[in-house]
Amino acid sequence: MTNDRIPLLIDTDPGVDDALALLMAFNDPRFDVVGLTIAAGNVGLDHTVANALKLCEVCGVDVPVFPGADAPMVHPARDAAYVHGRDGFGDTGYVPASRQAEAEHAALAILRLSHEHAGKLLLVALGPLTNVALALKLDPTLPSRIARCVIMGGSVTAHGNITPAAEFNIAFDPEAAHIVCSAFPQFELADWEAVLAHGFQHDDADRWLAADSPRARFYAGISAHTRAWSKAGRGARWHAADALAMALALRPEWAIETLERPLVVEMAGVHTRGGTVVDWNRQTGQADNAAILMRYDQARFEGMIRAALAAG
Repeated sequence: MTNDRIPLLIDTDPGVDDALALLMAFNDPRFDVVGLTIAAGNVGLDHTVANALKLCEVCGVDVPVFPGADAPMVHPARDAAYVHGRDGFGDTGYVPASRQAEAEHAALAILRLSHEHAGKLLLVALGPLTNVALALKLDPTLPSRIARCVIMGGSVTAHGNITPAAEFNIAFDPEAAHIVCSAFPQFELADWEAVLAHGFQHDDADRWLAADSPRARFYAGISAHTRAWSKAGRGARWHAADALAMALALRPEWAIETLERPLVVEMAGVHTRGGTVVDWNRQTGQADNAAILMRYDQARFEGMIRAALAAG
């Protein structure tokens, strides 16, 4: 790694959205992706690990892949196979990658890499926060070595996508999310409601995915199921949640508006378990731990996606 490249560690559960975010990260020469730590979430761990390895192979990158948590910390949770396909990559039946995953557990890899890149590491969490929470239980000093922590998760005014109040990543493992959000003195959040405000037209996505590039062809295949599901249920725009979080991570200067507020995770509510409760009026006296993305430059966001797909 050259000294001027930013070390980037991505905790993820690939997943079609995750795949697009990874393409964006691999495509940015200012960053050195030092590892992918993998959890169950969108689908089971065997699939999410296999998907991460395959995407690295398609992109020709030699990034280590570290398997991690195969379930939430406390309570079972349902996956999102109905969105992503049973294998998380649209059930295309792709040929598995030839490379194997690393033996080191994801939580241990997070801690090791935080020491190797202390004070410089950008941690981007795109899935349930189980691996990061396990790392924090092993070593609570982890946040002191992280330069930035960017999280995709939450629904900051309770417009959830998996329950009326909760977003999938947080609802999958609320205990882990509580541990992480309580431990980091500040993190950056791209929540589901920001995602809804930054969708792009299906016709545009179809045009990008028609590009004559290996990345576009592969992504067109694995995303076909998700895009069809989105067209049928969500209308004219497609929403790539993890891509927005990655845009914020890679190009924070293109955020038009962020708001800093205290945020906690609800673990016990009958109707609100997994909700992200924001103290918008600062009534509790707690510190502003969340920098919440409200608006991002849409044209530049779409440009990053086109570039990641080699779509011009």
